[in-house]
Amino acid sequence: MSTARTGAGEDAHAAYVPIAEHGLIGDLRTAALVAADGRIDWFCAPRFDSPSVFGSLLDADRGGCWRMDPVCGVASRQQFYFPDTNILITRMLTEDGIVEVQDFMPVLRRHDPGHRQRLVRRVSAVRGTMTMRSLIAPRLNYGRDRHVRELHGYTAEFSSGALTVRIRGSVPLTAREGDGADAVAEFSLRAGESALFVLETCEPGADCPREPLRPERAEELFRATVAFWRDWLGQSRYTGRWREMVHRSALTLKLLTHEPTGAVIAAPTLGLPEEIGGGRNWDYRYVWIRDAAFSLYALLRLGFTEEAEAFVEWLVRCLRRGGEEEPGPLRVLYSIDGHADLPEEELSHLEGYRGSAPVRVGNRAAGQLQLDIYGELVDSIYLFNKYGKGISWETWSDLCAALDWLLDNWDGADESIWETRAGRRRHTYSRVMCWVAVERMIRMAHQRGLPADLPRWTAVRDLLYRQVMAEGWHEELGSFVQRLGGEGSPPPGILDASLLVMPMVKFLSPLDAIGAGLVADSLVFRYDASESADGLDGTEGTFSICSFWWVEALTRTGRVEEARLALEKMFTYANHLGQYAEQIGVTGEQLGNFPQAFTHLALISAAVNLDRAMG
Repeated sequence: MSTARTGAGEDAHAAYVPIAEHGLIGDLRTAALVAADGRIDWFCAPRFDSPSVFGSLLDADRGGCWRMDPVCGVASRQQFYFPDTNILITRMLTEDGIVEVQDFMPVLRRHDPGHRQRLVRRVSAVRGTMTMRSLIAPRLNYGRDRHVRELHGYTAEFSSGALTVRIRGSVPLTAREGDGADAVAEFSLRAGESALFVLETCEPGADCPREPLRPERAEELFRATVAFWRDWLGQSRYTGRWREMVHRSALTLKLLTHEPTGAVIAAPTLGLPEEIGGGRNWDYRYVWIRDAAFSLYALLRLGFTEEAEAFVEWLVRCLRRGGEEEPGPLRVLYSIDGHADLPEEELSHLEGYRGSAPVRVGNRAAGQLQLDIYGELVDSIYLFNKYGKGISWETWSDLCAALDWLLDNWDGADESIWETRAGRRRHTYSRVMCWVAVERMIRMAHQRGLPADLPRWTAVRDLLYRQVMAEGWHEELGSFVQRLGGEGSPPPGILDASLLVMPMVKFLSPLDAIGAGLVADSLVFRYDASESADGLDGTEGTFSICSFWWVEALTRTGRVEEARLALEKMFTYANHLGQYAEQIGVTGEQLGNFPQAFTHLALISAAVNLDRAMG
């Protein structure tokens, strides 16, 4: 069992719960965040990228939430996952006894054609006699839509023009005094007794079932969901030193998978800040191509071949859909169902997490040119071809078409892996990944005897390698740097953590300069924003994915003891459930969208490879 770590003197009922003080539940279509105090303060339905039903994580007054509170004083709160599952349990130790809240979204079987989306909250008294109060305050469409509330004894319905939210309870639901929008339930439980609530959403015109709420049915759903998660995790081949952290990362990644399409989103949240009060707040509920290689490598290494196959099919559909117009046949990110039109807008009516505005929906980076994504795409399919069931002739043809575009356009400027908004530059990492794209295509052609223009491909591969060596190396720093030089001028001496990937893609790189310039006790900054203008105001924390890249780079260059110490230190920055947001701040707080898939992918890769290096 893990105890949620709150700051000294911090009120657990404060308007905003720390980002790290949350756990994730989901049904492979969407997800919800449950805070350590029992409130659900983020939930979008019916998909990850749908508007929010509960969103007080981004505005304590206007966002809406679902609270579950003892009416007496609470001494402490704890959260843990039911072993080897994604069922979250929040325990509250009070002066009147102990109560547990079990939160889960039922998943009964793989690719279930009859799947019903439900969010189940079961409240059980463990010791003593408890009086509980539940406040249900949805705010539909990011709090922009008014809704009509209807109460029918044990059922509450909240309806707008676009969505109906129905909550059925085993105790009566009544109107909140002086309010026409919310519902409350107050009930007492003795040791061994439980109360049950089930939330379902229904779009206009859909047939919404109204089956009776039976406690024994809730137990059936609980047991079936336990069996689903344990059966899925049982496929894992990892038996190494860090099994608990690796498996929790795998379970988290599975929660970020949209099963109907095979897509893996970057995070289930939007707008969580990289700096409290700052404006670096983005929508991460989409699929980034660069995650592909890391996703597939992690899934294949652990033995989850079905997820790897589904993700490859999703990637190929995106590649096939692409045209020849600017910025090329491949986009940086896509929606869950493979669309690249993701206009960015600001939700100006929301104040943002702890006043961190603006809150953005959509992501303008979808229209950027980032040449590195071609390397990540090809590397992912190369890994699948090597460790999975192999690629088809149609997929090879699509890859060749994308490579043809890259061979004509690689020697240009782009916005880079970090999606800067200060204009295009000639980035070293982008060149390295262009080299990866060509080199892996050559490998696949040789391995499978596939048709290829090998003389042209080999010539460009070698040209890319020479350019990185000649224009990306900074002699005084003794390191590759962020941007290329050219025309006889040395490159700017700006270090960049993305170059930690070079050893992982078989393009070895000295690490000492990056270690001295960007690493602080295992935590790694992307780059020094004061030296490398990125077109954005404010500062940011260290990037957790870069920290796990540092571990793996140390491993792959033979510095195993340093890698092991750095990995163990990184584990101390996880939240109480073993999950990570995008960044870690100066005082160790988690920042940015939560939990972030990219970080958990890097954790798995770093742990697996360090385990192997340690024998």
